[in-house]
Amino acid sequence: MSDHQGLAIVIGVGASNGVGGALARRFARNGPVLLAGRTASKLETVAEEIRSAGGTAHTAVCDVTNPSQVAALFETARSHGPLGAVLYNAGNNAIIPFEELTAEQFEDFWRVCCLGAFLVAKEAIQILEPQANGSLLFTGASASMRGKPNFAHFAAAKGALRNLAQSLAREYGPKGIHVGHVIIDGVVNGAIVRERFQGYLESKGDQGALEPDAIAEAFWQLHVQSRSAWTHEIDLRPFKEDW
Repeated sequence: MSDHQGLAIVIGVGASNGVGGALARRFARNGPVLLAGRTASKLETVAEEIRSAGGTAHTAVCDVTNPSQVAALFETARSHGPLGAVLYNAGNNAIIPFEELTAEQFEDFWRVCCLGAFLVAKEAIQILEPQANGSLLFTGASASMRGKPNFAHFAAAKGALRNLAQSLAREYGPKGIHVGHVIIDGVVNGAIVRERFQGYLESKGDQGALEPDAIAEAFWQLHVQSRSAWTHEIDLRPFKEDW
C-alpha cells in the first residue's frame, strides 16, 4: 500500500462550501472517505455530493472532545479497510475581547482546537504506526503563529495545536507517518464568513479570500509527497494578503 491509498477520514466536515467539504471531495477523487462532524444533515449533504460524482463516502457524527465518540469513529474506520489519511479540520472561532472572555469559553476553544486533535491522534497512531505509512494532517490558522487582539482564546488553542503537530511529526515521522500542519492565513470564502460577517468578503476584493477547493488541493499535495522530501508545515494565503 502506498501512502496515498486507503480510507481518508475527514474530521470537521460542516457546510458543503467550507474547508471540510472541500477536503472530503478532493480526497474522495482518489479513494473512499469517512466524513465526521457534529451535524448529520451536513455530513450527508457532502456525502451525497461525493456519491453523485461516483465516489464512496461514509459518515459518522462525532464530538471530537468526547473520547468514546472518537474511539467509535476509528472503530468504524477499521471496518472500511486500510487507513491512508486522517485530516483534523475541527475548529471554532469568534471575536471575543479579553475582558469579556470567560474561563469556560477559553477552555471550550482549547477542547475543540487542541484536545480533540490529541484524542484523534491517539486513535490514528494506533492504526498508522503498524502500517508504517499514511498521513496525519492538521488545519492551522493565522493564530497558530501569532496572537491578535480579541483572539487570545483562539491563538492559545491554535498555538498549542501547532506544537502538538510538531511533536508528533518528530516522533512518528521516522516511523513512516507523515504528520503535517497547514496554516490557513487569511479569510476563507465559505459559509461561516458569509453567514456571520456579511460584506467582509466583498471588502477583500477579487481573489482576496482563500478558496476551499484550493486549500484542499494543497492538503492533497502534502499527502502524496515522496518520503524523500516530506514537508511538515505549509502556509496558504491569498496573493494580496498582508502578512
